[in-house]
Amino acid sequence: QVQLVESGGGSVQPGGSLRVSCAASGISVSMFAMGWYRQAVGKQRELVAQINTGGQTNYLESVKGRFAISRDSAKKMVYLQMNSLKPEDTAVYYCNAAWLKSEFWGQGTLVTVSS
Repeated sequence: QVQLVESGGGSVQPGGSLRVSCAASGISVSMFAMGWYRQAVGKQRELVAQINTGGQTNYLESVKGRFAISRDSAKKMVYLQMNSLKPEDTAVYYCNAAWLKSEFWGQGTLVTVSS
């Protein structure tokens, strides 16, 4: 059974930093494309960052230079380090694992950026 469990969300002031984590079970995080999506209230879910099986990363344009995705295959963990956070980064952040026709989602963790 595949499970993705996010943690690390919370409230932070603008300009602050936060790291969200995704603990995977039932899959190898190096054999899947691992991604972080977010969904703000009233908006569609969007891909924020992704790391593919080869280790290449891609980012949403608005977070480039501020966010960094990484994975620890031995620990089956995927991380999203978020720096210089802005109010518009406020959203529920979801961990995603995808490979061919298989796709899995975590339950999400809320990140709130507000003064």
